[in-house]
Amino acid sequence: MRTLRLLIAEDDRQVAEIQRRFIERMDAIELVGIAHTLADARDQIDVLTPDLVLLDVHFPDGNGLELLRELRAGNSHTDIILITAAREVNTVRSALHGGVFDYILKPLVYERLEEALNHFRAHLDTLDSLHNVAQKEVDLLLPRGHAETPVDEPVRLPKGIDALTLDKIRHVVETGDWSADAVGQRIGASRTTARRYLEFMVSTGELSAEVNYGTVGRPERRYRHLNG
Repeated sequence: MRTLRLLIAEDDRQVAEIQRRFIERMDAIELVGIAHTLADARDQIDVLTPDLVLLDVHFPDGNGLELLRELRAGNSHTDIILITAAREVNTVRSALHGGVFDYILKPLVYERLEEALNHFRAHLDTLDSLHNVAQKEVDLLLPRGHAETPVDEPVRLPKGIDALTLDKIRHVVETGDWSADAVGQRIGASRTTARRYLEFMVSTGELSAEVNYGTVGRPERRYRHLNG
């Protein structure tokens, strides 16, 4: 699993601390810095060149969308996930036009952030595995949705996903809803490995995922086949 280099840009120090703690619970995420102003975020992005920034919209010294536009105008390879309380349609429209990878509303939920980062990692893995692309592969990379791949065409899988293990997991999750723990036990793999495959299947539209809030313990992420 590739390690994602991530920067938090959030003016509220308590919110930034929550994000930091969430990230510490995830596998293969390197937090390279925390910025509480836009000026600091610009400097850290310029020096540290993170893969991804978790970016707020409202800062004392400006608007996060300004930074997004600057990065795109400068052809920066750093991607952006907005994490904001801004619910205005114009803000969402501006963010989409600016090329955000995802848009998450506050209050931030751990499972939603984990899902976004897993999708981002799968997106980078897909890009790394491609040389020349067909339309179906471009469709998989675009945020508007995922196109179905014709059954007679081979699927090019991202790094860390092999066809045999993927087929085993497909067979397991054909009916019912499953946790990563249960799938891992069924195929003889770790929870982390099972979750990587399950999140890949979510990213391709094959599975849906929802959080199950039990009576005790930590909320559990459950996966279900969309045709099941």
